[in-house]
Amino acid sequence: MKKGLQNLLIALGVILVVIFAAYRFFVGNYNSMVELDENVNAKWAQVQTQYQRRSDLIPNLVSTVKGYASHESETFVKVTEMRSKAQSVNINASDLQDAQKFQEFQNAQNQLSAGIRNLLAVAENYPELKANENFLALQDQLEGTENRIAVARTDYNNAVQNYNVSIRKFPQNFVANMNGFVAKQMFAASQEAQSAPKVEF
Repeated sequence: MKKGLQNLLIALGVILVVIFAAYRFFVGNYNSMVELDENVNAKWAQVQTQYQRRSDLIPNLVSTVKGYASHESETFVKVTEMRSKAQSVNINASDLQDAQKFQEFQNAQNQLSAGIRNLLAVAENYPELKANENFLALQDQLEGTENRIAVARTDYNNAVQNYNVSIRKFPQNFVANMNGFVAKQMFAASQEAQSAPKVEF
């Protein structure tokens, strides 16, 4: 009887250890995934902030260039339309796993980058504009913003890579699948996206 009780206590101890280990495994991995997910969201917010900063600079840039090159109206209209389109394609942190929405966002931002390059190319034909202090200040701000965008996108991609690797690893993928953690999209390194708009003359 004493031996039976001892065996029962050992069995209960083993069961408790297994339950505790399973609990720690699930809770630890779940909490780790939540932290990685929140890090992705924070990095995405930085990407959006930098794109918004660039968008806010464009009206002043267009206005300044227009003052010297008013007959380049087609370029101004295109850049303004691209800016509007880029602002209308919004992605929330909850949409980052949607490949189609993410691609639409990236395409709109890439088109706006191309539009800015065209607008700045117009300035090359106007020496007075290239010497304008307001234009030069806008150039500097735009260049700094493009650099910040590049850094924010890299930080975002790194955070997504860490998150995606974590939810795909075995055995963490069981916890991820049970709790709805899905892979998020990354910025693709297209030829145009690899270089910021040229703002130096």
